[in-house]
Amino acid sequence: MTISQKGRVAAGVIAVGAVLALAGCAQGDPTAPETNDAGAAAGSDTIIVGSFAFPESEILGEIYAQALEANGFDVQTKFNIGPRQQTIPALQDGSINLIPEYNGNLLAFYDTEFTQRTTEDVDAALVDAVAADDLVVYDSAEAEDKDAYVVTSEFATANNLTSIGDLKNVQPFALGANPQFAELGYGIPGLASVYGVSDVTFQPYEDFGGPDTVKALVDDTVQVADIYTTSPALVAENLVVLEDPENLIAAQNVIPLVSSTVASDELEEALNAVSAKLTTDDLIALRDRVEGDEQASAATAAKDWLTEAGLL
Repeated sequence: MTISQKGRVAAGVIAVGAVLALAGCAQGDPTAPETNDAGAAAGSDTIIVGSFAFPESEILGEIYAQALEANGFDVQTKFNIGPRQQTIPALQDGSINLIPEYNGNLLAFYDTEFTQRTTEDVDAALVDAVAADDLVVYDSAEAEDKDAYVVTSEFATANNLTSIGDLKNVQPFALGANPQFAELGYGIPGLASVYGVSDVTFQPYEDFGGPDTVKALVDDTVQVADIYTTSPALVAENLVVLEDPENLIAAQNVIPLVSSTVASDELEEALNAVSAKLTTDDLIALRDRVEGDEQASAATAAKDWLTEAGLL
């Protein structure tokens, strides 16, 4: 996936990781209230589901919207809004009421020096962080979309690699990633300080784990690459994500972020049911359907997944 597809840009360097801004191109005023065909604003009992401006977020938005509709909620959608500088105000002013988020990046939006690393700790910290903006979070999913140290299956087998720390045994090697990775806390500096891997030749690629980075890895131009955990290339190229037992990279689980004005036990139950089913492998398959050769719509892919998961 290219940076333009994903809408990711590095927003800064912090000791424990990077704040990734999810950017995109919204059409018109991204925070204007959505209207129905008659031109009236959505009713107070309507749940308006938003998304960031990249395909995976729209897929997740469709999953949330269709799951809520199946549970009797009146739902509208307002996708491809833009970064958090737009989505958070939209949640506060009622332009949207719900958006699929990523727990680590969301916490970093509120606290650039956060030290929580695991899913449980990040989720717990989010409760108070988002409450300041009259927002709530429900259960996070197992599904994560985050940076990962990735190798080819051949390289992993030949060198008995299962975790990031095992890279100590294959030094020196070349690592391909976005240019900021050379300075990020979970990048080259963290690789050395947390896992003791320092004899690394860094090769920058501008596509943030996209096709150029993948090609360099498959061609053995680099032996390790930073590729996002929901990239369809992981399956297509039979790549191996190295385990991160020291939590060098903070959790980035999918999590519903909700305006407190619409929060309810019924809404929480419906969204928690989605989170209980959604896995990283599911996201890879969903992205492949939408962004790959099939070019399925996000709505179709979401409906099929919900049906298979027993949620429709």
